[in-house]
Amino acid sequence: MKIAVTYENGLVFQHFGRTEQFKIYDTADMNGACVVSTNGTGHSALAGFLQERGVQALICGGIGGGAMAALHAAGIKVYGGVSGSADEAAAQLAAGTLVYDPDIQCSHHSHDHGEHGGDCSHEGGCSHRCSHTD
Repeated sequence: MKIAVTYENGLVFQHFGRTEQFKIYDTADMNGACVVSTNGTGHSALAGFLQERGVQALICGGIGGGAMAALHAAGIKVYGGVSGSADEAAAQLAAGTLVYDPDIQCSHHSHDHGEHGGDCSHEGGCSHRCSHTD
């Protein structure tokens, strides 16, 4: 199984839609993990980025509803609400001992939707690219 972790300086990055890197692990060889840049891809577009790399599970901190829906549609299981070492989190998921929040949803920020008429902070998240105001 391939596991992706939102990644920054060895830790689980806390905002899925803003992650600049993922560390991708293959449970067949946990020592062969690699760090990949998102090249500016953000929010729900990251689901396709991960799907193209064969990822089946994602470990992250916070995540919005739109990104959750896109990952679900891509067949990627989300393990949110995780913090600390990326390597330890991936090893714990592989071992079946990862502690995570199955109901995680990032709703601490608002989105400026421009053509949609201003600011909204809805529970469902966004399915399009948003400019964060936090």
